[in-house]
Amino acid sequence: MTETNPMKLNIAFPPNGTQKLLELETDEQYRPFIDKRISQEVPGDSLGKIWKGYTFRITGGNDKDGFPMKQGILTNGRVRLLLNKNSGCYRPKRSGERKKKSVRGCIVDKNLSVLNLIVLKRGEKDIPGLTDREIPNRLGPKRVGKIRKLYNLSRNDDVRKYVLKRPLPLKEGKKQRFKAPKIQRLITPVRLRRKRHLKSIKKMRISRGKEQAAAYQKLLLQRTKEARIRRASSLMKRRASSTRSQ
Repeated sequence: MTETNPMKLNIAFPPNGTQKLLELETDEQYRPFIDKRISQEVPGDSLGKIWKGYTFRITGGNDKDGFPMKQGILTNGRVRLLLNKNSGCYRPKRSGERKKKSVRGCIVDKNLSVLNLIVLKRGEKDIPGLTDREIPNRLGPKRVGKIRKLYNLSRNDDVRKYVLKRPLPLKEGKKQRFKAPKIQRLITPVRLRRKRHLKSIKKMRISRGKEQAAAYQKLLLQRTKEARIRRASSLMKRRASSTRSQ
């Protein structure tokens, strides 16, 4: 491992929401990761005695120029691909836009600057800053179904009492304020009343449309009948005038 470009491991522990950046000092520590692909599992015994028993999964990485690794590209070098919004590693600015971008393959080599890992299996000892502490979730679920699933609630329970609120910064001389998310897909009496009102408006609109259509058909028949009578009377006058001239 060169001193100018030291290899780093970004290790995450999802159950606790923590992560740790580890800088490798020797090539022996990094050797087990060489020629491994994204999503493969690697033992962490080579990192030191404290990592004994740990198992990692490779989730990605970046090279020294910042180009990310991409799953499915079976090479350890850099390639240029035509990417769209569903490809990953590219954010289009317009709808349907595609662009050629440089990405790295999914195979690990020594040219990477950072390698991203997650802990699949814990070892015998706790890692300071990684497994010995837990960062609580800042935000909780906001959809009704997910809140009910989290607290095992029934449909008769009031979901609004179980929303996670986060405290806002306390201002001097004022009470503590909290901020809660707007609950999605929440069915309240107000929502049911509004739904019934909209449904009644729709029915009134349909019935009024039918009445107007019937009145229009009646008026159309009347106008057609009047036009037919006028045409017949004008024809009779024309015939009468022709007989007089003869």
